Amino acid sequence: MGDLYESQRAMRNMRKAAMQRGVVAILDVGTSKIACLVLRFDGPEQFRTSDGVGSMAGQSQFRVIGAATTRSRGVRFGEVDAMQETERAIRTAVQAAQKMANVRVDHVIACLAGARPRSYGLDGSVDIVGGMVSEQDIGRVMAACDVPDYGADRDVLHAQPVNFALDHRSGMADPRGQIGNRLNTDMHMLTVDATAIQNLFYCIKRCDLELAGLASSAYVSGISALVEDEQELGAACIDLGGGSTGVSVFMKKHMIYADAVRMGGDHVTSDISMGLQIPANTAERIKTFYGGVVATGMDDREMIEIGGETGDWEHDRRTVSRAELIGIMRPRVEEILEEVRLRLDAAGFEHLPSQQIVLTGGGSQIPGLDGLASKILGQQVRLGRPLRVQGLPQAAIGPAFSSAVGLTLFAANPQDEWWDFEIPADTYPARSLKRAVKWFKDNW
Repeated sequence: MGDLYESQRAMRNMRKAAMQRGVVAILDVGTSKIACLVLRFDGPEQFRTSDGVGSMAGQSQFRVIGAATTRSRGVRFGEVDAMQETERAIRTAVQAAQKMANVRVDHVIACLAGARPRSYGLDGSVDIVGGMVSEQDIGRVMAACDVPDYGADRDVLHAQPVNFALDHRSGMADPRGQIGNRLNTDMHMLTVDATAIQNLFYCIKRCDLELAGLASSAYVSGISALVEDEQELGAACIDLGGGSTGVSVFMKKHMIYADAVRMGGDHVTSDISMGLQIPANTAERIKTFYGGVVATGMDDREMIEIGGETGDWEHDRRTVSRAELIGIMRPRVEEILEEVRLRLDAAGFEHLPSQQIVLTGGGSQIPGLDGLASKILGQQVRLGRPLRVQGLPQAAIGPAFSSAVGLTLFAANPQDEWWDFEIPADTYPARSLKRAVKWFKDNW
C-alpha cells in the first residue's frame, strides 16, 4: 500500500508540473471511443478556497484548445485488453488533439471505466492536541481510518474524506482552524483491479506520456452530469458506456459510492447483430437511427431496410419492423437497468434525502430510455448532458462526453485524496469498517 500512496503522490507532483507549464491532456479510454482533450490553464492555481479541505481545493481557469476522438481498439468492459492496439489508438487520439491545439503535451490525466470497482466507507477519529485543528491533524485522522484488507491484486484509485465531525458538530467540509477536542472523519475509498491500472499506465508510458492523474469514469461522469444541487442533496449518476455502465452516488458534493455493471451499448448492438444476422457496424447504425425501447402501434408498420453487400439479393433486401428491433433491444436494456438497481440497493441509495437519478453516456441516447429507467429504478430520472466547458467543440458536447468533460473538471479542481496530506507512517490499530452509506443515517 505504501508504494501506491507514493505513486499517487508522484502523480500529484506531475500534475503540478503540468499546471506550471500550462497544458495537460485529458484521456478518456473507453470501450467504444478514445477521447482526448487538450487543456490550457491560465494563470497560477488559486490554492485553498473554503470549498473543501487541503491544498488541491480551488478552481483553475482553463479552456479546451484541442479535441479528438478515435474508435477504441483493444478495450473490453472498459479495461485495456490488447495493449498494442490500445496504445496505437491512444497515440492517434493524442496526436490529433495536439495537432489541433498546435502544442506538444507531455502530461496526461486519464479515466478508466471498468476494472471492477469496490467501494468502502471508513471512519477514524483522533484527539486534537492543542485545541485547534491543524493540517497535521487531518493527516492523522485519515491515518486513523482502518483500511480493509482489499486484496493484493487491487489498488486504491480514490480515497477521499467526505465528512468531518468535530466534537458534536458533523457535516463539516473543512475543520481546520476550528477549536475542539476530538476529530472524526468519514472516508470513501474506491479500489480497482491492479492489472487494469497497470495496463493503462503501460499504454500511456509507451506513448511517451507521463501520467499526471487517474480517476474513475463513474466519478468524473457524475461531476459533469449532476448539477450542484444534485451533488449536494444526493443523486446517482448512471453512465451508459459502450462496454460497461458506471454507477456513482453523490452526497454533500462528494462521491460516496461507485460501482460498474459489465454491460453497455455494445451488448445491445451485438444482440441486434445476432438477432438479425448482420455485421456489427450495420447493427450499430440501425440501433443509432431506429433504436428504441418502447413500441407503439406505429412501429409494427415502420419498416427498416437492413441493406447489405453479401451479393445475395434476397438477403440484402431484407427489412425488419421497428417493433421487432425494439423487441431485440429492450430485454438487454432492462437487464442493464436491473443490474444498476441492484448496485443502488447495495449502496443504500434509498436512505438519501433525495433520490435523483441522472442517465448519461452514449447509451443514454436511446429514445424512451428515461421512461423505462424510471419504471425500473424509481421515479426521479432525467437525462443528463455534461456541463459546458470553455472551448469545447460542438462535436464533443453530447452525453457521450460526460466522462471526458468531467475529467477536465477533475484535472482543474481535484478533490482531496489522502495522499495530498502527510500521513504519519505508524498507522493506528484496526477500527470498524462501515458501509459507505451508513453515515447518512448517523449524520443527516
